[in-house]
Amino acid sequence: MTFGSVDGGRLAVQLGKMFLAFALCFPMAWDRERRHMALGIRTFPLVAVASCAFVLVAESGLSGDPQAMSRVIQGIVAGVGFLGGGAIVKQGTTVRGTTTAAAVWATAALGVAVAEGELGIAAGLGFIGFATLRWVRPRAAAGEAKRSGGEEERQD
Repeated sequence: MTFGSVDGGRLAVQLGKMFLAFALCFPMAWDRERRHMALGIRTFPLVAVASCAFVLVAESGLSGDPQAMSRVIQGIVAGVGFLGGGAIVKQGTTVRGTTTAAAVWATAALGVAVAEGELGIAAGLGFIGFATLRWVRPRAAAGEAKRSGGEEERQD
């Protein structure tokens, strides 16, 4: 069976981009896993790498058609939005999972940015996403922790 000729340089660049997408989202994924959140160490890297791969495949098959690439990216946004929507749960008056949904969406954007060569955007998303998930707490949860003298209950 023939698979055609493989361009080693191109293959190395594509694999490098997929690995970079993995590496840039990993701190977010690790932090989520450490905190026992619904999506984490497996989901985030898979979303980032798959988003990167979809764009890389589209680039090689669409011959630079910006409208076609736009449709590929729209598909990624919609599909990952659907995945994130599944993480959102309403319990009485409380809604949980919105942070998870937003974080997995940011992870997809990170993968797309890496594939497009927008490494500043990708690194920025990785850092801002990690910093937000790690150090930014909702005011209500932070106030409750201060009043009770302990760790706040995680509201996601």
